[in-house]
Amino acid sequence: MVRSAGGFTSKWGLLMAALGAAIGTGNIWRFPKEVADNGGGSFMIPYILFLFTWSVPILLVEFNLGKKTRKGTMGSFASVLGKNKAWMGAWMAWISTAIGFYYAVVMGWTIRYAWGSMSGTVSFSGARASWEGFLASPGLVVLFQIIALGVSALVVYMGIEKGVEKVNKILIPTLIGLLLISMIRALTLPGAGRGVAYIFTPHADTFFNGKTWISALAQSAWSCSAGMGMAITYGAYTRRKDDTTLNTALTGLGDTTVALIAGIMIFATVFAMSPTLSSAEAAVETGGSGLTFIYLPQLFGEMIGGRWVAIAFFLAMAFAALTSMIATYENAVKNFVDAGWGRKKAIGVLTLGMLLLGLPSAMLILPVNGTPTPVFLDNQDFVWGLGLVVSGAFIYFLVWKYGITRFRENYINSRFADMKVGRWFDILFKYVIPVELVVMSAWFIYQTIVNPTDEWWVSGIVGFLVMMGQWILAILGVRYISRKVQDRLVDDGFDPYSTIDDDILREEGEEPAPSSLVPHEGMDIGESIA
Repeated sequence: MVRSAGGFTSKWGLLMAALGAAIGTGNIWRFPKEVADNGGGSFMIPYILFLFTWSVPILLVEFNLGKKTRKGTMGSFASVLGKNKAWMGAWMAWISTAIGFYYAVVMGWTIRYAWGSMSGTVSFSGARASWEGFLASPGLVVLFQIIALGVSALVVYMGIEKGVEKVNKILIPTLIGLLLISMIRALTLPGAGRGVAYIFTPHADTFFNGKTWISALAQSAWSCSAGMGMAITYGAYTRRKDDTTLNTALTGLGDTTVALIAGIMIFATVFAMSPTLSSAEAAVETGGSGLTFIYLPQLFGEMIGGRWVAIAFFLAMAFAALTSMIATYENAVKNFVDAGWGRKKAIGVLTLGMLLLGLPSAMLILPVNGTPTPVFLDNQDFVWGLGLVVSGAFIYFLVWKYGITRFRENYINSRFADMKVGRWFDILFKYVIPVELVVMSAWFIYQTIVNPTDEWWVSGIVGFLVMMGQWILAILGVRYISRKVQDRLVDDGFDPYSTIDDDILREEGEEPAPSSLVPHEGMDIGESIA
């Protein structure tokens, strides 16, 4: 018997799951480094701007695309644009899954440190030795990677209602509460205000640097999961009468709020406990694993009540990693199921594949400036994190091809919507988003040619070429796979031109008015269902 995933039973459950997909270690592990590397407040201004002009609009399209088609990423593109465009959805699914290869490793780290903080097996006074010893034990790293994958797979196997929805309802409020406790404690430290001021004070030299803006765009997309396809997948499990517009806005705002809470906690702690301003800035700019697993534990060891703050912080981080990993799993599984696989088989194959393809991220540890560094993981984070911008371009293409105003009227603004989307949506997709795409892409290419030794993108021109090589291989792979399964992806009788309201009437046993079924002028219906 084929196991059904079920669906979300409440708006609250959908919101918690959507927040779970968005809120992850990127809010805690990646966000502070980007803020520090790009001038604090200079980064925050474009970051907030891209939240409303890139991430939220793309998430809005994704949620409603899944709600309309009831498919994953591949099936959604095939249903609306035609089977030959299924590869675009396959690219989105691949990006999410490729991020999951190394994300499971990071989740394993958080589990290790959450457990170590509670059991006392992680030394705060010898934080560097503890971290380097952990990385030097590949068997231990892989063990926690397996635990991370096993827990995530179990939740997804339980289905949407009993697994994904129930777990997120518990973990999201809990992790927010734990982060708030950590932030409040950090703000009571003498000198914490310097860290808060650092986040929100812009500087002209970094604000007018193109690197700051493209970093803000990539972080916004990465953090909100815009372009990963997770919102398409969760939208497919949404009740048709449930509003997605308000949920999308709350998801974007909630994700940014959690990033700010974590950022304030981290910057306040580092600046308060560091002996000098320069040493505080140096600590924050190490970012990633150095900040999270070396500097912060050292500071926790010097704080009164630091052990309890560490427990709250690393538990929150582990919960955030789990909720995002669940969404990554479900996103891939939904595409397998749409292609005709059984859910149990899909979860099993995916778990084995993520373990094997994640091993290089877990085991390739090399010294960088004398510090053991997960170099392959860092490369994959760069390659597939930036690939989200390509995914965003595919979402833009779908909306443009279908018709921007038509998409808003047919797929978003149902009579049951709590919030109606106005013409600002049309303006964003007609003018703002394409300008963002062109300008950011042009700047990236220009920077690569003019400053080939600038290593902000990991390895300069070599890193750029390696990234492009991986992208080309991925595109060839997803095009091949999508051609093999595209005939199974579109339901018979699916009408891409009918509205959400039409679909609701059909589910209730009524037939929509004939006039509402007439395609809008401008696109041949055969083009989208061929």
